[in-house]
Amino acid sequence: MVRKIRSVPILMFMAATILSGCATTTAAEEDTPAPAQSKNTSAPLDGLTVAIDPGHNGGNANHPEIVNEPVDAVTKHKPCDTTGTETNDGYAEHAFNFEIGTLLQAELEDLGATVVTTRDSDDGVGPCLPERAATGNDANADAAISIHADGGPANGSGFHILEPEPIEGHTEEIAEPSHELALALRDEYESIMSPADYIGSDGIDSRDDMGGLNLSTVPKVMVECGNMRNTDDAKQLADSDFQIEIAHALAEGITHYLAESGA
Repeated sequence: MVRKIRSVPILMFMAATILSGCATTTAAEEDTPAPAQSKNTSAPLDGLTVAIDPGHNGGNANHPEIVNEPVDAVTKHKPCDTTGTETNDGYAEHAFNFEIGTLLQAELEDLGATVVTTRDSDDGVGPCLPERAATGNDANADAAISIHADGGPANGSGFHILEPEPIEGHTEEIAEPSHELALALRDEYESIMSPADYIGSDGIDSRDDMGGLNLSTVPKVMVECGNMRNTDDAKQLADSDFQIEIAHALAEGITHYLAESGA
């Protein structure tokens, strides 16, 4: 006679154990969050460096013994720094330059750039031309911009951008990229203001006597954002909303230049 093996209880126990294990595994899997999807969060100017040089300084007028000291500007000797101009209402260029520099720095940093500046306040003295150029040089900046407002003739209006001429042993390597930077900035800036009608050509002025440009080893230009001695320009330059437009136009120009240059 063949004996009947009582296997039903054992089989039921094994089935329950397997099901229990499956349930435990499923619950654990459900509690585990799905891996985060990788996103490309890089900003347009990630990994790039821009130097900003807000011209002049608020304490210059009180220290002529410092700012009048002559320095080598390559093609000539020039004062270490100057006090800058102002509007008929007394709005000082150094204050305007610093305001635009601060707004531009914020825009560029939002775009991912590392920004170095020649000054972080508007109550200091200088720095002198060589130190201003060294700020961008030491950082090996991909682009450098000096911010100014002109003290031109009262009947002249508009902005212009100064670029370095090729000078043997000094600016040969940066003259062409500086010209491209000037064009990119000009193309953006003319959307908010017309090019100067009293100096330069179509908003561009090539110079060999600007120490901040001559001493630069990186692409650099100087932007005269308008003419403070012209009533209409002065009104715009003093307007806080227009200052935001200026900073945005400059940031767009720098961004376009860096994209085209492959920096």
